[in-house]
Amino acid sequence: MQVSGWDLILIIVYLLAIAAVGIFSRRKVGSPDDYFVAGRSLPSFVLVATICASVVGGSALIGKGGYAYTGGVVCIAIGLPYMVGMFIFSAFSGKISRIGRTYGFISMPELLGYRFGPVVKYLAAVLVAYTAIATVGSQISATGTIVSTIGGDSVSYLTGALIATVIFVVYTASSGLFGVVYTDVVQFVVLILFVYIFLPIDSIREVGGFGALLARTDPAKWKWDLSPEIITLIVTNFIMTIAGAEFWQRAFAAKSDKAAFRGQFWGTAVYAVTIVLTMFIGLAAALLFPTLIEDYGTADYAIPVMIVRILPVGLTGLTLAGVLSVMMSSADSYLLVATQSLVSDVVRPLARNMTDRQELRLSRIISVAFGVFAFLVAMFFTSAYDALMFGWTFYAATLGVPCLAALVWKKATAPGVLSGMAVGFAVSIVWKLLGSPLGIGSTIIGVVLNGLVCVAVSLLTWKKHPSKPISLG
Repeated sequence: MQVSGWDLILIIVYLLAIAAVGIFSRRKVGSPDDYFVAGRSLPSFVLVATICASVVGGSALIGKGGYAYTGGVVCIAIGLPYMVGMFIFSAFSGKISRIGRTYGFISMPELLGYRFGPVVKYLAAVLVAYTAIATVGSQISATGTIVSTIGGDSVSYLTGALIATVIFVVYTASSGLFGVVYTDVVQFVVLILFVYIFLPIDSIREVGGFGALLARTDPAKWKWDLSPEIITLIVTNFIMTIAGAEFWQRAFAAKSDKAAFRGQFWGTAVYAVTIVLTMFIGLAAALLFPTLIEDYGTADYAIPVMIVRILPVGLTGLTLAGVLSVMMSSADSYLLVATQSLVSDVVRPLARNMTDRQELRLSRIISVAFGVFAFLVAMFFTSAYDALMFGWTFYAATLGVPCLAALVWKKATAPGVLSGMAVGFAVSIVWKLLGSPLGIGSTIIGVVLNGLVCVAVSLLTWKKHPSKPISLG
């Protein structure tokens, strides 16, 4: 599945252009607020682009393409809760933006710390950092795999992953969120134009048209046959959205309440369309390449194979650049979130004499260090993806309830939130290690018990241990 030399040149030129955009954005950064929330200056369109580009990462494009290849409509079932969660979050995004400007918050752990105390803040920061780094590692691993596959003998897995890592680490470390969001704008345009317009059109045309696609597809692939594993994944995706630190960061970075809402809402709407288009691409791949799993070992190669096999030279390179861009846009977003969690939420409160300039320098150093660590995880630990999914499980079970409580429930208390977090964290891990008894997913049982314990303990303690209210009026 090796691509032509011209396509490789186009991909390289594109990656260098992305790096240039990111590095050029460095001149906008003069403070930690600039670095982490782009000076609270982002308009609606930029937010739409960065939200969509960040969400449509390796799992959303490559992973769901594989699910569509093997299971059909289950691809939508997996993406639907994430989409619903993002729409729900859009309803809170304006409030979160306003809270950020009123209180000076730049992160979700910081808001939790204000309401429920420093212990909750530090626990949340550690969970965010771990999950974010694991996500970066998984994106690097996916990038390396795809580059090595399309490059054949010309580009190795190590080389492909290293090139992509160096590029997004350089512009993320140098320019922070400014570099991330403005490269995301470019990546968003390439992604939509080539991956979600040209590729679906050519894919459907190759199988004989839309009618032929519907008629030739196995009827079983149109059935919503949801296994316990898929149901657990659905719940995890939904809760992960509500507690997604990257979404909170974008809301804090918006220039106004309306910009935050519009950016999140329309970014979600575009993402919804991409889910459906991904399904059709995967279904077309199943018809055109029925032995793909035997040939490559996994259905995750459905979309890369479609690109290389059916698109002409030139368009292949640009479309593959779009695929790489979605992985890089997810990786750079989570790299910045991990850095923010350590520097802004942990180090800065403990080092009160640190100047803005020192914090900015430390943030750049930590960004590079985290990028190197994520690269090493992707290179030397074959269970990087398992680590990611394990992290998402206890992250969702631990932080979903506190995030909602911080925004909507005045009687939530620090003892209640801490108790719920402890139960959710412990139960989700134990339940997963036991193999999810009764067919109930670990995220589901963790979230439910977290919520019950949080409510019960908060009601018992709210008079003696009231949390700080958030006032916007």
